[in-house]
Amino acid sequence: MAMPTINFAELEGAKRNETLMLLHHACENWGFFQIENHGIDKELMEKVKQFINKYYEENLKDSFFKSDLSKALAIRKEIVSNSDWESSFFIWHRPKSNLNDFGDFSQDFRKTMDDYIDELVKVGEKLSELMCENLGLEKDYIKKTFKGSKGPAVGTKVAIYPECPNPELVRGLREHTDAGGIILLLQDDQVPGLEFFKDGEWFKIPPSKNNTIFVNLGDQIEVLSNGKYKSILHRVMAGKNGSRLSIATFYNPAGDAVITPAKYMLYPGNYKFQDYLKLYSSTKFLDKGERFQSIKDMVNGEE
Repeated sequence: MAMPTINFAELEGAKRNETLMLLHHACENWGFFQIENHGIDKELMEKVKQFINKYYEENLKDSFFKSDLSKALAIRKEIVSNSDWESSFFIWHRPKSNLNDFGDFSQDFRKTMDDYIDELVKVGEKLSELMCENLGLEKDYIKKTFKGSKGPAVGTKVAIYPECPNPELVRGLREHTDAGGIILLLQDDQVPGLEFFKDGEWFKIPPSKNNTIFVNLGDQIEVLSNGKYKSILHRVMAGKNGSRLSIATFYNPAGDAVITPAKYMLYPGNYKFQDYLKLYSSTKFLDKGERFQSIKDMVNGEE
């Protein structure tokens, strides 16, 4: 069972309809896929990865292995169920960037990240348009919905999953679905660990070769598509053989964007994304169906 791969170069030629059908199949039946020939300069992508790996080695690695989690895992040898084996930080890009708040980022790092995000947002917007076309919606339906008053929220979670001495005792990242819209992942090209739950089994995502971009759908795409496209449960496994790099950029609705299904009110509707995020923060690792019901109850005045 091979993961769907969407070739962006074939969207302009004779294979356009075939490629659109493959994308629709991937969104409807998988909730995740990878894209190639996406148009982002591969040297730029390599530069982003090099900067972040260097930053981790120089600024984060020592403190991670001095953390309470690392010490506890080494000493007690007990299963850790409420923490994740990851070293991470979050960068906001839009509507307002916080890159300049990181005093230990070089100017070259900031510019490289800005250039990469500019290109990646174009890919996210293109994907949203293609999804709308497949769903029979106006081309800009998702973009307009996500816009809110200040434009979409775009941010990047940078994570390193370090080598773990006892990977059987802890998750790199616990099972969850993503709260937002379209997630575009630039991931490690050597070390595996990412898994998605498909058809009752955990599907192992291989490292990304040739700087393909891995994409998965968040909860808001499921709501907007009225359940046609699904967000999928996923996790990161800790491992002994090398540190895994993950650069996940979220193309999300603005906080005040009003989310509602495009056609029929089977899913919760007319809620602000910021209210969903508030609920998500305390229920991230729980079943999303209960979260959807809580939002529906809130909108209907039942809570």
